[in-house]
Amino acid sequence: MDTTTQHNDAAPPLTPTTGPAAHKRAARGATRPGDRIFLGLSRGSGILLLVIMAAIAVFLTYRATLAISKDDGNFLTAFEWNTGLLPPRFGIAVLAFGTVVSSIVAMALAVPVAVGIALFLTHYAPRRLSGPIAYVIDLLAAVPSIVYGLWGALVLVPHLNGLYGWLDDYLGWTGVLSWQGGAPRSLLTVGILLAIMILPIITNVSREVFRQVPRMHEEAALALGATRWEVIRMSVLPFGRSGVISASMLGLGRALGETMAVATVLSPTFDIKASLLDPGGGTFAQNIASKFNEATEFGQDALIASGLVLFVITLLVNGAARMIINRRKEYSGANA
Repeated sequence: MDTTTQHNDAAPPLTPTTGPAAHKRAARGATRPGDRIFLGLSRGSGILLLVIMAAIAVFLTYRATLAISKDDGNFLTAFEWNTGLLPPRFGIAVLAFGTVVSSIVAMALAVPVAVGIALFLTHYAPRRLSGPIAYVIDLLAAVPSIVYGLWGALVLVPHLNGLYGWLDDYLGWTGVLSWQGGAPRSLLTVGILLAIMILPIITNVSREVFRQVPRMHEEAALALGATRWEVIRMSVLPFGRSGVISASMLGLGRALGETMAVATVLSPTFDIKASLLDPGGGTFAQNIASKFNEATEFGQDALIASGLVLFVITLLVNGAARMIINRRKEYSGANA
């Protein structure tokens, strides 16, 4: 046998520059200056974000403690907001109920429609049609909230009487959708407006997630005889589930903290109505925006205390979303 062939077939010996230890040394010490700078900036940005979040939490907690310590009522269950009384009485029961209910209504309306639009743009619509539609949706995401609020007050509210009457006729027996007449400035109206506002955000993120589905997954399903809907059900939706959840949480975050649009279309009252169609209710952001300028220093502390509750709710929602994503990421296809 030729010695040259033997020499070529033999594995080269490990040298100090080719072994695993060399790669570890390279990863530790042979980093380029640009990489070190980028690593430092990235790490510093993350630390700065945590510091800012901690500072916000400390500020809100301190000011909230000053107000709650003087509250004559139960801060969590009181149905009134009178910070000018001696002693003051205020609570967040109505605000928490209105914020959560309007956000749930918005999510229930927006998420299915947004996912349907995203699937249509990525898997059904021709390119010459999907491009303009996606462009319009991007523009809707950039519209200021006050513009949505003005549109809601001038266009949406006057045209909801027919919908409210229909709901009362067919679903009024439930009590939740009964209507006693009057202007439709209720939590359901707020939920509809919030759904319109968060629809572009959820649609855009979901569309980008569905575009990342590996082409091989779809082609494999088609090769097995699946229809287009079966391809979407078996390949696209499982892959994009985590992304859709993340998109929904982004939309929910905007719905929870929306201020001007809610203040424009809602007739706030400090009571909880059994029906979503009856005027009244309130949200954290709307109450802060409407009362902060006229509030005394103590009244501002009380409003900050309600802002702390909204801050905690937002953190809990984001934490729950992260837990859901981590539990389901093995089914998403992202690790395939």
